[in-house]
Amino acid sequence: MTTPLASPAPVEGPPLAELQHVTKWYGPVIGLNDVSLRLPRGIVGLLGPNGAGKTTLIKLLTGQLRPDLGFVLISGRSAWSSAGRKHLGYCPDVDAFYEEMSGRGFVRTMARLQGLGRAEARDATDRALAEVGMSDRAHRTVRGYSKGMRQRIKLAQALVHDPQLLVVDEPLNGVDPVGRRELMELFRRLADRGKTVLVSSHILEEMDALAGQIVFMGRGRILAVGTLPEIRDMLSEQPRRVRIDSPRARELASLLIGWPEVLSVEVTDECTLALAIVHRERFFAALGREIIDRALPIDRVESTDLSAEATFDYVMSAAQRF
Repeated sequence: MTTPLASPAPVEGPPLAELQHVTKWYGPVIGLNDVSLRLPRGIVGLLGPNGAGKTTLIKLLTGQLRPDLGFVLISGRSAWSSAGRKHLGYCPDVDAFYEEMSGRGFVRTMARLQGLGRAEARDATDRALAEVGMSDRAHRTVRGYSKGMRQRIKLAQALVHDPQLLVVDEPLNGVDPVGRRELMELFRRLADRGKTVLVSSHILEEMDALAGQIVFMGRGRILAVGTLPEIRDMLSEQPRRVRIDSPRARELASLLIGWPEVLSVEVTDECTLALAIVHRERFFAALGREIIDRALPIDRVESTDLSAEATFDYVMSAAQRF
C-alpha cells in the first residue's frame, strides 16, 4: 500500500484546529479513515471529488458530528464542546434562513444565539455587515436576495462573534466574478489578522491563487497537504508538460527522445517542442548541460501544467492505487 503524501506547513505553537487519528463510520461505510490534520493560521483550501470525505471532515470540525475514533480539537478544546465552538464560525453551502427576516435581523439573531447581549449584538452585526459589504442592503428581506447576497449574509453570521476559525463550504458557488473577487479579498483580510480560513471548493484555479496551503482528500483520507509547490515537489513521478521553443527543434527532439526522464516528445511546429517529463530537477539539469555543450539556441522553456487542477488530477489518479 502506498503511503499518503503529507507535508504539513509549520505551525508556531499549538494549532488552532487539529484532527488526531480521526475515524468516522456511517454504519458499514467509512467516512473518514484515520485522518490527522493540523490547520495553520491563514487560508487552507480543502479539495477532493464527491465522496472524498470533505463534508464529513467539515461536520466533525464544526461539531455537527462526533468522531468514532480520535479527537477533533479547536484551540485545544473538543469541537463538540461550547468552549471549542465559540472560536468557530461556519458558513454552510446550503441556505438555512428565516426568509421573512431582513439580513440585519437574521445576523443579529445569530449574534444573540452566540450569547452576545442586545447592544453588543447590534454593534457586532453592524461590523459583520460592513465586513462583507452588505451594510446598505441589510434592511431588505432575505427572500429577495440574490445568490451572492445570500452568501454574504451567511458569511456575516459566521463572523459576527469574531471567531478565530472560519469554515466556509463552497463559498464561491453561483457567485458572479466580481463577487468572487470580493469574497477572496475578504478571506485574505481575515487571514492577515491571524485567523484560519478553511475553504472547501471545487474551483481549483481560484484555490491555486487564494490558499496558502492545500489539503487534497480522497476516499476518506488525506492524500497530500502543503503548498502547491511543495506538493508538486513531492510528486516527482508526476508527468509534467514542458514547452521548448528553439530554431533547432527537430535536432533537440532527436536528442531528448532517448532520455529516461522524457516520456514523449512532439514537434508541434518547426520551432516548438511539447514534452511530457518526469523527475523535473534531473531533466532541467541535464537540459542545461546539453544547451551549453551543444550551443543550442533556446528561445523559451516553460512548464505548462503547474496549476492546482493538474496537480489535483494526478493526486486523484494516484489515489486509485492506494
